[in-house]
Amino acid sequence: MRGKQAPRRPVAPDPKYNSQVLGKFMNYVMERGKKSTAQRIVYTAFDAVEKKAEKPAMEVFEKAIENVSPSIEVRSRRVGGANYQIPMQVRADRRQQLAFRWILTAARSRKGRPMADKLADEILAAADNQGDAIKKRQDVQRMAEANRAFAHFAR
Repeated sequence: MRGKQAPRRPVAPDPKYNSQVLGKFMNYVMERGKKSTAQRIVYTAFDAVEKKAEKPAMEVFEKAIENVSPSIEVRSRRVGGANYQIPMQVRADRRQQLAFRWILTAARSRKGRPMADKLADEILAAADNQGDAIKKRQDVQRMAEANRAFAHFAR
């Protein structure tokens, strides 16, 4: 690696709920640098979540992130000419990153409705341990469980 590693910059919290996690999530929603559009999508989705769940949207969102976050994943490692899928613990920051990515991918894959509605439905589904994002987490953890025999290759 050349030069210095880039410093970790703090993420600005979102203006409405003053949450750094939500601020980071909005950065994931954002496309082409349009932060105000991302904020509008997320806040509209949160309003829909509050109506449907009849609970605070932030509470439902945190539950959804917690449910989607994987605890273990597989990583490729070359050992003696063969590639092995080695199950490893997931760091906290990567856990959050994967949860955000999977929720957004699942929401974007739903067709024919505004993004705010799709995002609201996916957050509600994830909070109830359902939906495509939860399915993705289960697939990743199933893969790790299937490759448990190679865990001894992990350092």
